[in-house]
Amino acid sequence: MEMPEGLGWLRGTEAGREWLAALPDLLAECAARWSLRVGPPFPYALASLALPAELPDGTPAVLKLQYPDPDSVHEATALDHWAGDGAVRLLRHDPARRALLVERCTPGSPLHELPADAALDVVVGLLPRLWKPAGPPFTPLAEEAAGWRERMPVKWDRADRPYERRLLDTALGLIADLAPDQGEQVLVNQDLHAGNVLRAARGPWLVIDPKPLTGEREFSVVPMVRGRELGHSPAAVRRRLDRLTGDLGLDRDRVRGWTIAQTLAWSIDADIVFAHHVEIVRWLVDEV
Repeated sequence: MEMPEGLGWLRGTEAGREWLAALPDLLAECAARWSLRVGPPFPYALASLALPAELPDGTPAVLKLQYPDPDSVHEATALDHWAGDGAVRLLRHDPARRALLVERCTPGSPLHELPADAALDVVVGLLPRLWKPAGPPFTPLAEEAAGWRERMPVKWDRADRPYERRLLDTALGLIADLAPDQGEQVLVNQDLHAGNVLRAARGPWLVIDPKPLTGEREFSVVPMVRGRELGHSPAAVRRRLDRLTGDLGLDRDRVRGWTIAQTLAWSIDADIVFAHHVEIVRWLVDEV
């Protein structure tokens, strides 16, 4: 089995190397347990191995073997909570192996293949279906944000202060203001960008790969505002911010604040600085 290039970063850690070495056995065990026929892995991969699969009755599916990181620990629970309403259906789940069998989207083309405004129309129609009231075991947004607030200054120092202190101070202040003063808590997705919404015969568009939290609705549009798939410029980011907040009746200032906070929190990973994240934060902080 040839590993997708996107999983190469895992070779840099002992835990990652152990997981990569275990993948062939995990795959064989899941295929045997669920009587699957599997094809070659999909080429896109960052934190999981996904393969086309077929159940004994011919039902097309996707077998997903997750790297055991905390962000995806409740992915199966979120899919089960949505029960196919706006997201792919969960067909099987093996928590011990961090393995999921999910509905396969056909034809499976990503949302970012549409023009930007047409893609935003899809998001506006999809998100209200995903705003299901939720509680444990999902992590509350306030708790997640407290972790960002604690880690961000440390990561900034370790990365040799790669952006202006004013951006860090702004993000920390916004977290302090926003986290304790949220609206109704619903199921939200930290990674709902335009590459994680696929065209499907049942959908017509369905969400895949959620990183779930419980939080206010304003947080749910942050990944779409931030994501580069629908354009990366000050005008494109502000267009998404204005369209999504206006059409969904969300508080623009809170969406802007959450976008600044989470985007900066995700801008440094170990020794990697994601310059495009920093640019987005700078554009929104300097917005007039």
